[in-house]
Amino acid sequence: MSDITQKRLDSYTIDGDLFIVLVNQEGQYSIWPAKKDVPLGWTSVGFSGSKQEVSAYIDEHWTDMRPISLREAMSATKKS
Repeated sequence: MSDITQKRLDSYTIDGDLFIVLVNQEGQYSIWPAKKDVPLGWTSVGFSGSKQEVSAYIDEHWTDMRPISLREAMSATKKS
Protein backbone atom coordinates (compact mmCIF):
# COMPACT_ATOMS: atom_id res chain seq x y z
CA MET A 1 0.00 0.00 0.00
CA SER A 2 1.28 3.45 -0.90
CA ASP A 3 2.09 6.11 1.71
CA ILE A 4 0.56 8.74 -0.57
CA THR A 5 -2.95 9.73 0.44
CA GLN A 6 -5.31 9.51 -2.50
CA LYS A 7 -7.59 12.51 -3.02
CA ARG A 8 -11.06 12.04 -4.43
CA LEU A 9 -11.22 14.18 -7.54
CA ASP A 10 -14.46 15.21 -9.15
CA SER A 11 -15.90 18.32 -10.80
CA TYR A 12 -16.43 19.91 -7.38
CA THR A 13 -12.83 19.66 -6.21
CA ILE A 14 -10.53 19.84 -9.23
CA ASP A 15 -8.43 22.98 -9.12
CA GLY A 16 -7.97 24.73 -12.45
CA ASP A 17 -11.65 24.51 -13.34
CA LEU A 18 -13.83 27.59 -13.70
CA PHE A 19 -16.18 28.27 -10.79
CA ILE A 20 -19.03 30.73 -10.25
CA VAL A 21 -20.40 32.39 -7.13
CA LEU A 22 -24.00 31.65 -6.21
CA VAL A 23 -26.28 33.26 -3.64
CA ASN A 24 -29.61 32.00 -2.29
CA GLN A 25 -32.69 33.83 -1.01
CA GLU A 26 -31.20 33.86 2.51
CA GLY A 27 -28.10 35.73 1.31
CA GLN A 28 -25.85 32.69 1.72
CA TYR A 29 -23.03 32.23 -0.79
CA SER A 30 -21.65 29.13 -2.47
CA ILE A 31 -18.93 28.13 -4.93
CA TRP A 32 -20.27 26.17 -7.90
CA PRO A 33 -18.61 24.60 -10.97
CA ALA A 34 -19.35 26.84 -13.98
CA LYS A 35 -20.02 23.81 -16.19
CA LYS A 36 -22.87 22.61 -13.95
CA ASP A 37 -26.45 23.92 -14.05
CA VAL A 38 -27.27 26.34 -11.25
CA PRO A 39 -29.42 24.45 -8.72
CA LEU A 40 -32.95 25.58 -7.86
CA GLY A 41 -33.04 28.25 -5.17
CA TRP A 42 -29.65 29.67 -6.13
CA THR A 43 -28.69 32.56 -8.42
CA SER A 44 -25.37 33.41 -10.02
CA VAL A 45 -23.98 36.76 -8.87
CA GLY A 46 -22.13 37.11 -12.19
CA PHE A 47 -18.62 36.47 -10.87
CA SER A 48 -16.47 33.57 -12.07
CA GLY A 49 -12.87 32.48 -11.72
CA SER A 50 -10.61 29.93 -10.10
CA LYS A 51 -11.62 28.37 -6.80
CA GLN A 52 -9.22 30.78 -5.07
CA GLU A 53 -10.70 33.83 -6.87
CA VAL A 54 -14.31 32.96 -6.10
CA SER A 55 -13.40 32.18 -2.50
CA ALA A 56 -11.80 35.63 -2.19
CA TYR A 57 -14.93 37.22 -3.72
CA ILE A 58 -17.14 35.46 -1.17
CA ASP A 59 -14.85 36.45 1.70
CA GLU A 60 -15.12 40.09 0.61
CA HIS A 61 -18.89 40.16 0.03
CA TRP A 62 -20.36 37.73 2.57
CA THR A 63 -19.54 39.64 5.72
CA ASP A 64 -22.54 38.57 7.81
CA MET A 65 -22.96 34.80 7.93
CA ARG A 66 -26.44 34.97 9.44
CA PRO A 67 -29.31 34.14 7.08
CA ILE A 68 -31.39 37.18 6.03
CA SER A 69 -34.44 35.85 7.92
CA LEU A 70 -32.44 35.70 11.15
CA ARG A 71 -31.02 39.20 10.66
CA GLU A 72 -34.53 40.56 10.06
CA ALA A 73 -35.93 38.76 13.12
CA MET A 74 -33.11 40.06 15.31
CA SER A 75 -33.62 43.57 13.96
CA ALA A 76 -37.36 43.41 14.66
CA THR A 77 -36.68 42.22 18.21
CA LYS A 78 -34.37 45.19 18.85
CA LYS A 79 -37.04 47.64 17.64
CA SER A 80 -39.77 46.28 19.93
